[in-house]
Parts: sequence; structure tokens; C-alpha cells
Amino acid sequence: MVEARRAEDALIAVMERIRGSFARIQPWLTAAGYVRAVLSDLPKRNGWTIAEWIGHRSPDKVQRLLNKASWDTDEVMRAVRGYVVTGLDAAAPARSMRVGALDETGQEKKGRATAGVKRQHMGCAGGVANGINTVHLSYIRGGVGHALIGCRQWIPAEQLRDADISARTGLPGDLRFATKGQLAAGIVRDAHADGVVFDFVCGDEVYGNSPDLRSYCESAGQGYVLRIPSNFTLTLGDDTTTTCRKIVKKYLKRKKRWQIVSAGDGDKGERLYGWAWVATGKPRHWLLIRKHLTTGELAYHLCFAPEGQPVTLKRLITAAGLRWPVEEDFEFGKDLFGLDQAQVRLYEAIRRHTVLVTIALAVCSVTAAGARPRTNTQARPPTHPDDIPPLVPGHVPLTVAAIKNLLSALNPRQATLEHRVHWQNWRDRHRARARWHHQRTRLRRPIESRNPQVK
Repeated sequence: MVEARRAEDALIAVMERIRGSFARIQPWLTAAGYVRAVLSDLPKRNGWTIAEWIGHRSPDKVQRLLNKASWDTDEVMRAVRGYVVTGLDAAAPARSMRVGALDETGQEKKGRATAGVKRQHMGCAGGVANGINTVHLSYIRGGVGHALIGCRQWIPAEQLRDADISARTGLPGDLRFATKGQLAAGIVRDAHADGVVFDFVCGDEVYGNSPDLRSYCESAGQGYVLRIPSNFTLTLGDDTTTTCRKIVKKYLKRKKRWQIVSAGDGDKGERLYGWAWVATGKPRHWLLIRKHLTTGELAYHLCFAPEGQPVTLKRLITAAGLRWPVEEDFEFGKDLFGLDQAQVRLYEAIRRHTVLVTIALAVCSVTAAGARPRTNTQARPPTHPDDIPPLVPGHVPLTVAAIKNLLSALNPRQATLEHRVHWQNWRDRHRARARWHHQRTRLRRPIESRNPQVK
């Protein structure tokens, strides 16, 4: 229970830290209850279930918190960013690499009344689906931990052009269309403005293909290791222009050009790949290629390191291997805290739900990072295939999920029978009212549209 108490103290400290971002105390108290609710064992986290868990008599206060209450969402995110960076840095060895990993994640939505909703490629849906997408930045300390520290929702250009949709979904009047790469550059710029230092910024092809992101990083002296597609065009030192795929075929045919190096530890051991790097015609720029040892599949990275920053193949490989934790942050955020359960429609309400979930993830991630040296009692890993398993395997260090479960157990909620009956009656009345309005709306339609077979 020691670690649970540490997490509880951390949560209280973070909520006190953001108190000044709220104009009134009531929304701040509701926000504190909201964060505790997403940290609980609720199977579904939406306005109704969160309000019931907090102890409210209706969802009104929770809905007001997300939609209308006066509080500075950006300032709260800055506070969370500072807490994550300070906490992970304190738990990390001095030489541990600092990576800012960029990626987007989505939430499926029905209808067309939500800010940013569109039929688009959704990784969470495994293809094209109706939903919204948000670009996130994760702060990663190698071997220590990681958490989300910034986000911006992607809004389709057609919504911004339509004044009615913009007003209905609460889009800010000064909001302009931005690609995901441009949104990513803005998030990194916000982090830099708060004094966050990254050794490298990493991202997949969406971000490697963004000239805006690359240009910003280079002008800010920010190193990057960004994935690029095989047909990405590069200029080499002899002024020839070619693609990544052709560079491999021409210069990397021989095995001795490749080095087998670990991209970091995984649950099953080291993640070994074949690696090669090629200097480009631009100073301080390299092409880094990763080859899967079994399938031979290739992945390409465009790398930049500013003057004064040491550059070795191992250092670039380490950065490339630290991109994946942002996907783990999405997994934790969705499965443990309801990141993709924002049942709201307005632009600011979606941001606020995301930021409040980010607080819960930050507390658990920083607490788990601090607990790692105290709770990691695993036996030494095997060094030979015939090694005998240890009698006492020990324990893996406490994870984000474990910290969340401890916090949930420390703050149980046992609703009274009267409270449960009240909410059951509230839901039934709401459904009856909604059903009546749906039936009236249907009656307003012409008979032909309700029954096309009638002539």
C-alpha cells in the first residue's frame, strides 16, 4: 500500500497544482472527481457514469465542466507537462535518452455533429470509419517511463469552411486548417516554450513526410529521427537524387554493410534488427535503415542532429527504438482511463476530456517510474537456452495498470441503494423523454419518406 499512498499524494499535489486554472472552486472539485472517476474501475466512462460515481444527482455538473465552465485547458496541460517531465527526469539516470514521440489516435463517432468528425482512416477501427483524430506528443525517458504531454485535434478543412458547422461544434473563430504534421510542430513548439528538452523527436511516416515539422525542428535546433516511406526522395553527397529504396539496392547489397543492434528491451528480450546508415548531401542529415532479421522488411528513418550534439549509429538506433511507447500510452489511455470514451461533441469539451484523462495517466506513469527501482525484483534473465528456471522468479516492477488498480482500491465507491435507485429512475426518465421526441420527429416526415413503398 506504500505505492498506493504515494500515488494518492501525487494526485492530490497535481490537482492542487492546477487549482489556479479554474475561475471557481466548484468546477475544480468536479474536475478532481472526474479524474478520480477515470482512475476507478468503471467499465465505461461517460458523463452519466462519471457523475454517478462522483455522487452527483445528475450529469449537469460534469457536462458543465466540459462544455461551459470557465477554466484554462491549455494552462492545465502545461501543468501536467511540467509534472511529467520533472517526475520522469527525477527517476531517470542522467544519460537516459529523452524522446518526444508523435502519433495520432482516434475515436469512432456516429453522425456528423461532432467537432472534427469525418470518414477517414482510423487505426483504432482497422480501416476507414467515421470518427475523430487527435495528434499527441509523449515524453519518453529511456528505461524509465513515458506519458502524454500535449495534444491537438485534427479538424477537416470542410468543417472550418462551413460557418454553421463551425458554430454548432464550437470551433474557435481563429482556428485555421492544419495538417497533422503542422499540428505536431505546434505541440513540439509548446513543449519547447515550457522548457522541455528532447534529444530527438520521433514519429512515423505522417510526420516524416511533413516539411513543416522538419523545418521547425531544424530551425529550433531540435534533433529528429522520423520514419519516411521507401519512395521518399533524398539528395546524396554527389548531388544525385534518388529514393530510399534505390539507395538500399545500390549501396547496401553486401551483408557487411549491416550491423545487428538491439533497438531496446522488450518483454521477450532484446529487439534485434539489422541496421545501416547513409550520409546525405545535407550536413547533419542521415538516412537510417532498419531490416527485420526474419522477414527482411525494411523501415526508413530520416535523421537530423544539430551542431554540438553527438551522433553515432547506436544513438540514432536508440532514438528510433523509443518511438513505440506513445502507442502504449494510447493503449493505457483508452483501456485504463477512457481516452476514447469522450461522449461530447464540442471542440473544447473533447480537449477537456482528453486533458483530464492525461492527468490520470501522468500520475500513474510518474508513480510507476519512481517505484521501478523499489519494486523490480525479477530474477536475472537467462543467458543460455538450457538455463534452469529460477525457483523464485521475483516480481516485475509496478506498471501503470498496477498503480491504477491500487489507487482504485484506495478510493472505493460503494453507492447507497437510494443513489442507485435515483440514477436508475433518472436514466429511465431520460430515455422516455428521448423516445417521445424521436417519435414526434418521425411524425413530421412525409408519409412517403417514412414508407417508400406507399405510392
